[in-house]
Amino acid sequence: MNIEVVPVKLDEKEILKNLLEKYDYEFSWYDNRDVNALGLYGYEYLDYYWTEKNRWAYFVKVDGKLAGFVMVNDYPETNEKTDYTMAEFFIMYKYRRCGVGKYVAMKVFDMFKGKWQLKRHPKNIGSVYFWDNVVSKYTDGNYKLIKAHPDAEYPEDVLGDVYFFESK
Repeated sequence: MNIEVVPVKLDEKEILKNLLEKYDYEFSWYDNRDVNALGLYGYEYLDYYWTEKNRWAYFVKVDGKLAGFVMVNDYPETNEKTDYTMAEFFIMYKYRRCGVGKYVAMKVFDMFKGKWQLKRHPKNIGSVYFWDNVVSKYTDGNYKLIKAHPDAEYPEDVLGDVYFFESK
């Protein structure tokens, strides 16, 4: 299996927008968000990934096929100073539970050296297990996790859990 993390080019923005809709649909199970009048969730910050610095979007490809995306920025969820935030992370069902997500997450952490924060939704149990495993393995257990962080609120008044760690 050949796994790639490929920068999203401006002329591929529509592809990322389409994948974000799938991601938001899946995530609506946890945050109870509704679609807009056009039947879409929309992603408020999408254009900023090409108009502001310090935002990075990548496609995840497996054997040349789209398998998900990763979005990184330097806009922290909390007041704690960090260099990078995992803004969005999505691996399509077909590519889950076979090492793709773990490989991609660790590769992205390696690409951006510095202090990270990563927010997870506590109701997304699959995500909880995934990030516990990945962050613990990546850092050899050297991280801080604050559950129900008061600065990391989701729209439905659920406090997110936030990891803090250094990339290698």
